Amino acid sequence: MRLVLASASPARLTTLRAAGFDPEVRVSGIDEDGVLAAAHERGAAAGPADDVLVLARAKAEAVATDLVAGTDAVVLGCDSLLELDGASHGKPADAAEATARWRLMRGRSGVLHTGHWLVDLRTGRASGRTASTVVHFANLSDAEIDAYVATGEPLAVAGAFTIDGIGGPFVTGVEGDPHTVVGLSLPLLRDLLGDLGLTVPDLWSR
Repeated sequence: MRLVLASASPARLTTLRAAGFDPEVRVSGIDEDGVLAAAHERGAAAGPADDVLVLARAKAEAVATDLVAGTDAVVLGCDSLLELDGASHGKPADAAEATARWRLMRGRSGVLHTGHWLVDLRTGRASGRTASTVVHFANLSDAEIDAYVATGEPLAVAGAFTIDGIGGPFVTGVEGDPHTVVGLSLPLLRDLLGDLGLTVPDLWSR
């Protein structure tokens, strides 16, 4: 069995490799805004936890349709959003938005939602769920926020922060699986594989 990752996220790829997988990366190229708008119109998403699952499914299914059905492979799609004060926050559009976001987040807590969708190309079966983790942010000074935003890292990640990169010192704690905050919950991946009759060792690189 091989694992196909329907995501361009370097953090997700690094997480999978560290856990013994050697995924093939295929980026879906879906129109995320369009997918969410359509889901909201038909009532298929009612908040950030639903939104990330809708996007993860769209990514996985888009990549799965480009691959040969019946092959020994599973496709994993993921997407993450930070929920703060009931609003969803993905990647900031620019440095000004990242700065404003951090001034809102500092000294507070948010919930990082990561949707996971797994498609088994052998059978066409699929399974998906959202993992959610509470994240506590340090009370950064304006100077710290400006310096962090200047690194460019906050512009490349959902929520404008990382725990496994430059932003690590600015997160004081998490409640839940820390891998979810990186962008991929390994325990949830194990559960989804189990739904499809697979185990983690089935997909370890040999």
